[in-house]
Amino acid sequence: MSAGLEFNPDTVKHVSFWEILKRIGPGIILTGVVIGPGAITTAAMLGASYGYSLLWLLIPIAFMGITFMLTTYRIAMLTGMPILHAIRHYYGGAVSGFVGIALFLACLFFTLGNISGSGAGMNLIFGIDWKIGALIMIAILLWLYFSKDTYSKVEKGILVCIIGMILAFYATLVASGGPDVGSMAKGMVSWGFPEGSVPMALAFISTHAAVTAGVYGTYLGAEKKWKKEDLFNGVMFSDAMAHVITTILISGAIILVGAIVLHPQGLTIKSPVQLADMLVPFLGNAANYVMGLALLGAAFSSLLGNTQRGIVLLNAGFNWDVALESKLVRWSCVACLAFGCIACFFYSGSATSLIFIANLATAIGTPVAGLFITLMIWRKDVNQGLKPPRMLQICMTISYIFTLGLTLFSLMRYIERVL
Repeated sequence: MSAGLEFNPDTVKHVSFWEILKRIGPGIILTGVVIGPGAITTAAMLGASYGYSLLWLLIPIAFMGITFMLTTYRIAMLTGMPILHAIRHYYGGAVSGFVGIALFLACLFFTLGNISGSGAGMNLIFGIDWKIGALIMIAILLWLYFSKDTYSKVEKGILVCIIGMILAFYATLVASGGPDVGSMAKGMVSWGFPEGSVPMALAFISTHAAVTAGVYGTYLGAEKKWKKEDLFNGVMFSDAMAHVITTILISGAIILVGAIVLHPQGLTIKSPVQLADMLVPFLGNAANYVMGLALLGAAFSSLLGNTQRGIVLLNAGFNWDVALESKLVRWSCVACLAFGCIACFFYSGSATSLIFIANLATAIGTPVAGLFITLMIWRKDVNQGLKPPRMLQICMTISYIFTLGLTLFSLMRYIERVL
């Protein structure tokens, strides 16, 4: 028996496939948070600008995504504390508070794009004004937040959105004739950056493989009532894999749509709404409905999970209540959504400045959180009584160094653009 555990990990049996399906969930919510309007736009632009040549980016995204998830899950289970609480325990309240504020600001300003995206999806499907559509979706969102069993409803709502996105984009792939198998295979094995592609490629990676997903996953695991045995019986590994696979299924399909439909014509897009117009030759009158479903699913699922994520991480940083059904979390989410609506509906300035603030907060908070997560996975007292997870420790260190370089590069580019 290992120190800190009431059981011998070597004797824990893997649970059945059907039991795993019941026990996973946080990873699905995190996919909904990751795949928002911005992620759709970036993926479509990647395929439109560079065809199949950057499909290989899905490989490092899978590597980093599973590494971040498994590392944070392991730390949370072995310490008995979600990540920001563990950071507070080992490194102090000042550090956890700083990270919580930075990550909250990032989530708050990214909420703006999710509100706009929800409205745009409603406009494409029903033809109503996007502001009215956004308000309708926010009303549904608030019902989910204030109903009983909040976590379960959020999980099911995001799962429906993810299924909708997968169906929409794969229907588009079928309608457009499907990818060229040879070109697709070449794009997966030919590692390299076409001229001018590095900034967009790095933005794509940072959007789809972020350490903050794992951080929030540890709080969702608490809502799911995971036990320490779930670290050893296959549940947490399966949940991490579910997140990575669904993320790649959706984003991979979007890149292929861009490569098949837009790249041969030399077309590019600045928002996913434009993709509906460009798909008319393939989907006909169904283009608006298909893309509306995909955009609505992406925006609403990200809005649903991202708003709660920001509040939970802020509260965790200061050791406040993080339960999704607590009054503090619920009403703080309402305040964030109210701010988002005011900013989206009445803000007359450039959205670039708001996005810059979000990326600045992420560029500060992510490296700090990642640093302490990397340090914790190497701590002997965290892994006390267990064989050190050398492979996971090495993978986490490599992923963190890459993430640090990525955020510094991105931050420098944003500063140059603003100045």
